[in-house]
Amino acid sequence: MTGLAAVVVFTVLLPLAGASAEPEPLSVPDDAKAAAVNVPGNAQKDAPGNAPQCGPELSSPEGIEGQTCVLTEDGSTWARTYYRNATGTELRSVLTLMGPAGRTVQMHCPVSAQDEPGVCETPREPSRGKADEYSAVSEFAAAGDGPLLLRSGSNSVAPAPR
Repeated sequence: MTGLAAVVVFTVLLPLAGASAEPEPLSVPDDAKAAAVNVPGNAQKDAPGNAPQCGPELSSPEGIEGQTCVLTEDGSTWARTYYRNATGTELRSVLTLMGPAGRTVQMHCPVSAQDEPGVCETPREPSRGKADEYSAVSEFAAAGDGPLLLRSGSNSVAPAPR
């Protein structure tokens, strides 16, 4: 989908681990899998039987936490990132869903300076392949031309314990 530029912010309350410099694996809680997230024009729920494909929960030393997932339901696929911004400053984020045949969907989501859990989603698109052919990446950076603070992927592998 070319030229898609939308700003969407969704907020749900999800437990997130405390900030740490090391990434920590965390599965998406069952209540998050079934949580309703209203998308304009689409009030579907994630069905509990549709397990999301999520990377590990990651934390940056600056105070941003995130986890990125690819979700599928009823022939649709979309990306979602869960985050918490404890940096004390507003951030910008980009969530990209990558699918078969080089198709991508990208969302730009503002991340407020409040230390509250938040969610950013891409629109639901008709699935064009198997769920494992999709991946998603979210990037969080300081507003303006600030540095990249966190990159989270749906198919990231948690680092091995030290």
